[in-house]
Amino acid sequence: MMPLAREHELHAARSGRNLAVGICLVLFVVLVFALTLVKLGSGHQMEAFDHAVRPSLVESGQ
Repeated sequence: MMPLAREHELHAARSGRNLAVGICLVLFVVLVFALTLVKLGSGHQMEAFDHAVRPSLVESGQ
């Protein structure tokens, strides 16, 4: 009788590909998160809806 827990070679290859896809997804999420933080951090001088610079927040050159 054959053991039930024996793994076929296709399962090993599939798990390797699944791991690679999972790592790519995690890296994509980290990239989107980092871009969001950068955009939020540099947008403190912008108006909410039209993204225009607020003159009251811009330092004058005088």
